[in-house]
Amino acid sequence: MRLEGRVALITGTASGIGRATALRFASEGARVVAADIVEANGETVEMILAGGGEAIAVDADVSDAAAVALAVKTAEATYGRLDIAFNNAGIMLADDADAIATTTETIDKTLAVNLKGVLYGCRHQIPAMRRAGGGSIINTASFVASVGAATPQIAYTASKGAVLSLTRELAVIHARENIRVNALSPGPLRTELLMSYLDTEEKRQRRLVHVPMGRFGEAAEMASAALFLASDDSSYMTGANLQVDGGLTAAYVTPE
Repeated sequence: MRLEGRVALITGTASGIGRATALRFASEGARVVAADIVEANGETVEMILAGGGEAIAVDADVSDAAAVALAVKTAEATYGRLDIAFNNAGIMLADDADAIATTTETIDKTLAVNLKGVLYGCRHQIPAMRRAGGGSIINTASFVASVGAATPQIAYTASKGAVLSLTRELAVIHARENIRVNALSPGPLRTELLMSYLDTEEKRQRRLVHVPMGRFGEAAEMASAALFLASDDSSYMTGANLQVDGGLTAAYVTPE
């Protein structure tokens, strides 16, 4: 029960990493505020409640600063504090390609969710954590924040690189307030988000050829990494980029 008595706000909890993390945090004793914009988010909360955990659902579009502020306010109003925030919600649009082909609309929408959503979250989570005496913020970046992607996705890559830089600066600014800010950089995962983008076997194999482990990661594996960053197990870590990527960013070449 590494998170017993703590309150965790998680975005993007309707599926994938967000859902897996909400379930894992609840199993470790956290009271979870599950934020998303789709109906399936209610299913995540129902799963937590069925397992004996505590959770509420909030409807929050992270690209809307007012909605993010309300989610934090709801967490404090319901549970009295905020100790953990996992800014995980993100999108990867099908027409995200190279710098020439990607439309302005796709760039703007991707940055609004993936980058501004994280920044808005931190803007409101940090004051709440000050009131709680400290806390842990985890921002979902990506392996593409550190290396280029084999399949072009320029808006997504730019957004995740910005998240990583933002995380480092916030960590430095707030380190002496007992507020830790770290990034989690997943490798390619077997989630609906990525599989809908890598929509052919050829695209999937092109991605996997760069992964030394030779497989896609699972959302549950990212939830375990997020738990480490949320808990006291990582109490001397801030400004770090935890790369959970099957060895992708360590590889120069991969074996046949």
